[in-house]
Amino acid sequence: MKKLLCLCALLSLFSCTRCTEENNAQKEKEDPKKVIVAYVTYWDSVIPDPSLVTHINYAFGKVSNSFNSVEISNPARLRQMVALKERNSDLKILLSIGGWGAGNFSEMAADATLRKQFCADCLAKCKSYSLDGIDLDWEYPTIDWADISSSPNDTDNYTLLLQDLREALGETYLITMASSADAKYVDFKNCIQYMDFVNLMTYDMGRPPRHHSALYKSDKTSLSVDQSVALHRAAGVPDEKIVVGAPFYGKTPSGMDGDGTYYCKMSSLFVKYTEKWDDTAKVPYLVDSDGAMVFAYDNPRSIGLKADYVIAKGLRGMMFWNWEGDNPTTWEMTHAISDKLL
Repeated sequence: MKKLLCLCALLSLFSCTRCTEENNAQKEKEDPKKVIVAYVTYWDSVIPDPSLVTHINYAFGKVSNSFNSVEISNPARLRQMVALKERNSDLKILLSIGGWGAGNFSEMAADATLRKQFCADCLAKCKSYSLDGIDLDWEYPTIDWADISSSPNDTDNYTLLLQDLREALGETYLITMASSADAKYVDFKNCIQYMDFVNLMTYDMGRPPRHHSALYKSDKTSLSVDQSVALHRAAGVPDEKIVVGAPFYGKTPSGMDGDGTYYCKMSSLFVKYTEKWDDTAKVPYLVDSDGAMVFAYDNPRSIGLKADYVIAKGLRGMMFWNWEGDNPTTWEMTHAISDKLL
């Protein structure tokens, strides 16, 4: 009798534990935790604080010249990022494949055999480097900017690539992508099912005299975060898969020195120019002695307002490019996000 009672108790405990796990999984699916995605580059040496983010996207891997595998830039640096999981066991490390000017996507995605071989190698890389997933950064399907190859069939082939990648990785690994702010080039309605979330590149949306990362539309914007979110929603990306991007660098007028200057290296600009605030767009900018905008950027105040926006809209989280742009003694830009989303 005692054995029977013990067995019943164990079965009951197992059943309750299983129910709790299933309920927690369902709750996570219905109300996913906010994510903070940091891009960390292969050419930098900064060591991030793993307690301030949920995901690190390692930039970059690239499609090999044989079109069927992945080549990783500076593998030792990638292993350095993976080692940060010892300080934060919940941290996710993804390999970001592509980047501006990275080609070979079009040829690979167009061929079923090459696609499957590429996806199989993505799985092999995840296992070999103890990664948590793959981030695709094809800039951009159907477009031959930066002298990369392209095809009118790229958009459809991208969907097939994502489908094959999900089949190869299963549900064990994450699949994400970087999307242009205007939500073009990708058939989200057909491919969003294969992705965990989408990182919106809501920066480089203009250059002075216009802002490049405005939260809202103003007379100094070409496109804003709010407009980009609306475009992605209309394209088929649900709120729980939208991750808003933020830049840790600024933009100058075309041809002017200093384009891409990191926030942490702006001290000389603050001496030379005057800081202004666009209260409609919710971003700062610098003007010269004639009042002309010469530098468009984000600061902790504007970054924090983007985090507030993500919370208010029920979006998945925020992403930033890249960690090197933050102040290494304070991580003030990253804190502006993590203090609100974590």
